[in-house]
This record gives sequence, C-alpha cells and structure tokens, in this order.
Amino acid sequence: MKYFGVAKFHHRSLAGWLKTIQIFSFFAFLALCYFVLGLSHSTLICIAVLAVITFLYAIPILPMRYFRDKKKNLRQISGLKVYVIAFVWTFTTVILPLLANNIEIDTDVIVSSLQRYILVIVLMLPFEIRDLNFDSLKLGTIPQRIGIKNTKIIGVVLLLVFFLLEFFKDDLTTSALLSSLGIIVLTLLFLVFSHRNQSKYYSAFWVESIPIFWLVFLLMFN
Repeated sequence: MKYFGVAKFHHRSLAGWLKTIQIFSFFAFLALCYFVLGLSHSTLICIAVLAVITFLYAIPILPMRYFRDKKKNLRQISGLKVYVIAFVWTFTTVILPLLANNIEIDTDVIVSSLQRYILVIVLMLPFEIRDLNFDSLKLGTIPQRIGIKNTKIIGVVLLLVFFLLEFFKDDLTTSALLSSLGIIVLTLLFLVFSHRNQSKYYSAFWVESIPIFWLVFLLMFN
C-alpha cells in the first residue's frame, strides 16, 4: 500500500528495491491464502473490514463529489490519517487475535485497546514531525495544526494517560507495569528529541523498533 502510488505509474521502470518489495508482497499474499483457510468466518469478516479500510487508506477510490480535491483517499482527508492507522493497528494487534481464539472481550481488553490506540498515535508523532518538510498542508497532520512544541506536549500527556490506564486493569502485574513504564520512557525520549530535520534512520529505524524493545522489556521483567 505504501508504494502503490509509485508503482502504478512506473511499473515498467521500477527501481530494484521496489521490485523486491513487489516480489516479497506476492509471496506474502500466497502465504496469506494458505493460512486464511484455518481462520473462522467471524475472523475473516473482521479481517475483510480492516482490509477495506487499509485499501481505502492508500487508493483513491472514494467518489470525488465528497471532497474538494480529486483522487482523495483516506490518508489525504485532512486530519484523519493518524486516527485511521491507530484504529487498524489497535484492532489488528489486540482485538483480532482474541476473536480468532474465542477469548472474551473483557474490561482489561478494552483498556489495553485504548492504551494501544494512544501508543500508536504517539509513535506516529516523530514521523509526522519529520514529514513536515514533505507533507501537503492539506493533510492537516497534528504538527501542521498545532506546531512541533505543542505536538510534543500532547504526546507527553497521552503517554501519561497510557500509564495511568494500566491501573484500571483487574489483572495488574509488576512485570506489566515495569514494561509499560520502560516503553513510555523510551517513547518519550524519541518524541522529545525528534525534529523536522532528523537523521534518515531516526524514525524509519529506531522509532519503528520501539515495539521490539517492548517485547524485550516484557521478556526481561517476566
């Protein structure tokens, strides 16, 4: 989806790295077709809904009469981008695995979903700060609307809310609390030190790797 806009117009002269991504995506699709056979109908319906949202996020298929500009997709609707991504990530990583395994959606799951939604939004802020040099003003991203300083303040507040929500869970463990605190501190540092002229790998590698650090924290404290 990320490279669809490039590939569809230049499919005959794609760079080698983009062709590699296309080949990898093809084999990933074949694997998807195999594993999807083991999923329940309810799980497949949920995946289909998320797939449609993801499709509309990247591909301008929505009727033009609903927008001022031509070829609008969900990503280009002012101010909507970050919330669409956070919703899809939250539902995919929290709700969907439980539905697939017939596990009850209780209060702790709802709290975890809200935490995940908040965390994904905060994780996107360094990317949005970086992309200030490239994004169209029509996107209405958070840094475009309120500035870099206020974006960081909002991020800090959201991380505080993320941590406080941990205490609303019935199943509260020391390991979960410590791992949450570790991921909050790490995310906070990357957010505070992010700027629009950040290095090539600041967001694209280090911020992207924060969920891996979260896994490391969970394994350490368990």
